[in-house]
Formats: sequence, C-alpha cells, structure tokens
Amino acid sequence: MRIIDHVISGHSAGDGGRTSDVFDPNGGTVQAQLRLGTQADLDAAMAAALAAQPAWAATNPQRRARVMFAFKTLVEQNMDELAHLLSSEHGKVIADSKGDIQRGLEVIEFACGIPHVLKGEYTQGAGPGIDVYSMRQPLGVVAGITPFNFPAMIPMWMFGVAIACGNAFILKPSERDPSVPVRLAELMREAGLPDGVLQVVHGDKEMVDAILDHPEIRAVSFVGSSDIAHYVYRRGVEAGKRVQAMGGAKNHGIVMPDADLDQVVNDLAGAAFGSAGERCMALPVVVPVGEATAIALREKLIPAIDALRVGVSTDADAHYGPVVTAAHKAKIESYIQMGVDEGAELVVDGRGFTLQGHEQGFFVGPTLFDRVTPQMRSYQEEIFGPVLQMVRAESFEDALRLPSDHQYGNGVAIFTRNGHAAREFAARVNVGMVGINVPIPVPVAYHTFGGWKRSAFGDTNQHGMEGVKFFTKVKTVTQRWPDGGATGDSAFVIPTMG
Repeated sequence: MRIIDHVISGHSAGDGGRTSDVFDPNGGTVQAQLRLGTQADLDAAMAAALAAQPAWAATNPQRRARVMFAFKTLVEQNMDELAHLLSSEHGKVIADSKGDIQRGLEVIEFACGIPHVLKGEYTQGAGPGIDVYSMRQPLGVVAGITPFNFPAMIPMWMFGVAIACGNAFILKPSERDPSVPVRLAELMREAGLPDGVLQVVHGDKEMVDAILDHPEIRAVSFVGSSDIAHYVYRRGVEAGKRVQAMGGAKNHGIVMPDADLDQVVNDLAGAAFGSAGERCMALPVVVPVGEATAIALREKLIPAIDALRVGVSTDADAHYGPVVTAAHKAKIESYIQMGVDEGAELVVDGRGFTLQGHEQGFFVGPTLFDRVTPQMRSYQEEIFGPVLQMVRAESFEDALRLPSDHQYGNGVAIFTRNGHAAREFAARVNVGMVGINVPIPVPVAYHTFGGWKRSAFGDTNQHGMEGVKFFTKVKTVTQRWPDGGATGDSAFVIPTMG
C-alpha cells in the first residue's frame, strides 16, 4: 500500500501514528494510506520554517519572482501527470483537473510580478526636512488549510502569494486528495525554493487545531464548509492570528424573461453539474423570472440533463465523474430524499446511478428539482453535488431577494439582455461575486476572490492585492536629516508638518 508522507524541509517525513484511507472514487477502493500528523510533526515543520524564513525574506523580490517563474514552467511541463494524479483521488475528469491546475497557475503568474506590487509609498518633503515612506514586509511563518474540491488551485492561491512576499508557508491539504499538494511542494523545491520555506503536513482536526494554536504561525488562510470556517476564524483570532476563512455557498442563477435560454441551459449544464457539483462557485439554484420563463426553461433543461454523460475520470467524453467519497455520495442522496420529503418536485432523479465495470464507484447522476421554495432546508443548505434546484420567482424584485436573503453570499449570476436590469442587480444584490451572463464568476488572479455573509469570515479576500495585504504588514517610516544642530524645541507635543 502506497504511503503518503509529510514534506518537511524539502523531504518526505513521518513515521508511525494514525493513518487515513485515500480512495479511488472511480472504483471505490483504497489506493493509498495518508500519514496523519501530530503536534511533533508540526513542530518539526515549524522549526525548519523558522530557520529558513529570515534568509528567504532577505532575498530580493526579483530573485523570489524567478523561483515563481521556474515553478510555473515546471507545473506546465508536468500538467498531464498532475491532472491524472488529481483525478485519481478527487474523481473530476481530466479536463476539469487541468482547469483546476491552470486557475492556480494564474495566481502564480500574478506572484511573478511581486517586485512591483511590493513597492511602497514615498512622500518627499512632508515637513521641514522630513520624508515619509512605507514598506510591505512578510509576516513570518503563515499557514493554509485547503479543501478537497480544488487540491491544486487553492493551495497555489495561498502559497504562491505568501511565499513570493517572503513568508514561509505551512500547507495542510485535505486528507481526501493529498498527493497533488505534495507533488507541488516537490516542484517548488525543484524550482529553487530553499528547503523549509514550503512544508506540507497532513492531518485531521488534531493538526488543524495545532496550526491554529501554534504561537509562531502569524496568519491562517482557510477554505472549507461554513461551520468549520467560523470555527477556524474564531479560534485563530483568539490566538492572535490574522485569519481569512472562506466557507460554503448556495449560488443562484437569475434568468430574466429576455435571456437567451439556449445559452442559459448550456451554461447551467456546466455550472451546476461540472465537477459533480463539488465547487463553491457552482450554480445549484436557478431562478426563472415569470411562469412563462420557468416553463420554457424546464422544457429545455430536461433533455440537456438527459444528454449529460457521467463517466470515469479518464473518459474524455464524460461531462463529470464520481464524487470524492462514499460518505459524500450518501450525503448528497440524503439531500435528494430531503427535497422529496419537503414537497419539491423531483423531475430528474440521479440516485442509484451505476457505471458498468465500476459498480462500487462513488457516482451520482444529475438531479433536477422544480418548485423548490425558500422555506425548504434542502434549499437553505449547501448540497455540494450534481443537484440543480429551480425556484420560481414572480418578478425581478423577488429574484433579487432570494440570493440577498440567503445565509450564503459567495456568488450569483444573472442572465439577461437588459443592461439596466443587469446593472441594477449587480449594484443591489447582497453577494460578494456577481456574474452577468457569466455562470461561474470566479475573478481573474489579479482581482480578488471572496464572498459575503456566511461564505467568508475575515476582512481580506483571496489572491490579488488583497492576498498581498493579507500576507504582509505595512511599516511606515518618518525620517528627518537635520541641516544643523538642535533647535531647542522640545518634543513634548505631537509634531505637525505645517
């Protein structure tokens, strides 16, 4: 049985202790054992990080950027290997895995420009003989706790910016698909990153708590469910850390009567069912405005859903593959039954789906509900599977109210040809990321990613300049070089620049 170890000081590490199964979602079998870390493992990683970080921070930004350039090249050269490794543990199809890696690489590309974004501000002559300037400095050792659904993208979102800014980084990836984060750390070392600057430690809640409590870890970035995000934020802040914790989502797609329904259906098929719905930016709720829109949309959706191909991860013709674990499959199917019990109309039932030759795989067929209401628990909570719910709205105002009032506020989309309606919606909706005729509005790497309400805890978004701000601290210097001797003025009062 293959053993997946920690990466500490650039090398595999770990012995004994508890382990966790890593599954092949396509066949339902255990393919590896993950070594779960302890406080001692974290302490070893921290010792290496603390030793390596000062010299890395003192390395000029241009040289740090060159490591990022080299890493980008290595990831591109190893794209096929990484994508197959990712799909083998997560279950998403190869094309989707390559997209996962590519979206992470876009943040690495942003980090390649770190010399420019780290430049401070300077004011000459702020007062008599006085200049003021500021600089951004790294925090020290920081950490990231990442989810199973994007095992390449989200780690790169975090460690790319943090390391380019001069920090050392401790990565605790999901225990469900840990091999790609380990491989990324190996490629960073090959790119020239000094040992100790990027460590990978595996574990469950025990390791998470150890990270949150460690006094030398200055900041923690997290992505996961909202309940755990809240826990991470609260415990980390209580320990005096800077914390950004991204939580769950229930993204809505508003369909106006003037929308191009063929384009909407095409977009919904990918946004609702791609990656088996295991995306925090998926579109699991569609809101047609007006009864005629709902009827027409439903008529087009059913054949489009019936045409979806569910297959193994390596099937080039498959639209999506299995979900990540048997437990997650059971959870999704329990939500489908919940929707039925609550009175929603189950139009397409994805339960009981099997694939010949892969009967033990973790597959869930595409599912469609109609006449879902906001009072239903299956609407209020995140399902995180290939389940699309239709909530009918009578008017634009009703449609606007649904995502605005929901507990989650990660992303939302509106489909319309009406510029005024789109502009009004974008300005008024109580959600952090908005798409206008864009079903999955994930911002490009030089902007920032972050939701509102229970979708995010903390004041700073992921990547872009917000990421740079999160992983650095500002120091402002006020300096004076006197022309002559002392003036005799005493500094008993705060100085002014007048």
